[in-house]
Amino acid sequence: MKIIDITTESYRWPRHKPIRNGKHVYTHSGIGLVKIETDTEITGIGLGATSPIARATIEHLKPELIGEDPLDVERLWHKMWVPKLIGRRGITTRAISAIDIALWDFRAKVAGMPLYKLLGGYRDRVPTYIAGGYYEDGKGLKELAQEMIENVEMGAKAIKMKVGGASIREDVERVKTVREAIGPDVKLMVDANCAYRYYEAIQLARRIEEFDPFWFEEPVAPDDYEGHRKLAAVTTIPIATGENEYTRYGFRDLIAQQAVAILNADAIILGGVTEFMKVVALAQAYDLDIAPHGPQELHVHLVAAIANGLILEFYRDTVDPMWGKIYHHTLRLNDDGTVSPPSVPGIGIEPNYESLAPYRVD
Repeated sequence: MKIIDITTESYRWPRHKPIRNGKHVYTHSGIGLVKIETDTEITGIGLGATSPIARATIEHLKPELIGEDPLDVERLWHKMWVPKLIGRRGITTRAISAIDIALWDFRAKVAGMPLYKLLGGYRDRVPTYIAGGYYEDGKGLKELAQEMIENVEMGAKAIKMKVGGASIREDVERVKTVREAIGPDVKLMVDANCAYRYYEAIQLARRIEEFDPFWFEEPVAPDDYEGHRKLAAVTTIPIATGENEYTRYGFRDLIAQQAVAILNADAIILGGVTEFMKVVALAQAYDLDIAPHGPQELHVHLVAAIANGLILEFYRDTVDPMWGKIYHHTLRLNDDGTVSPPSVPGIGIEPNYESLAPYRVD
């Protein structure tokens, strides 16, 4: 088998209304696809690489990959990741991630297995939380509470909300409102998206501890390892972070701080499935759990494949008007609040081009 071409596609569409977290406003959603064409009838599809820099990186890597055996994921990863030229951190590593994900989709299709089975097959139902609770114009405490109630009524056993985009006093009130809306038995995560200095994160953590958050996600900047350590030392809330971390080396350094309880590794960012599984093994050596950040369509397989997969991040139609129209296989909550990976070979991200066609941007 040989790789004969690598192509990219990008799609972008407006959200229902702009949403905001602790630092950023998002007016649009979208996806990027990378396709590994081979001399077989099987095509591998990867996610990511929507930016011009990522697409340029993929074009740069194509001569290194065309003619190679697409099953040789370990060798090809190291052929691509050459930090003097490409990789280490940033968008070029994300481009490698997209290619690597496509290679694993191809591998699983050749094997005739869902990706999670090929990677280890630890379980076929994964605990899940619904992510939301964004700041939006016209969204007050009443609307926030109603959103969370609807999530629970869908069957969610855990939900996540944003903090860091309002004053600490306001966010304390928002967390209180959500806890009262969902009751004591539903897990509640709070996510600051790196909005705080460490002393601000400490102030918030101390005031929301009484509402029993399951974790405090990205309280400070990704590289502020010392801030993570100072916060962890004074709060009972577990610290979760890592969605902006790269490769096993970045997670090695993060783990060494002994401040983070839960790793939000994202295969689209950190280096693909190949590198994600190395981060998983590293975390297992320290008895740390993985709760991936990023698209549920990919990460449901990765959580299902591993023993230390804690919970899956799940986005619903409230944050994306194209929910249920992007792929031919749409993930849904099971009756017990879990999500199951598709049983088809590969990842199960075959695009619904009829729905996507109006939104293509390249």
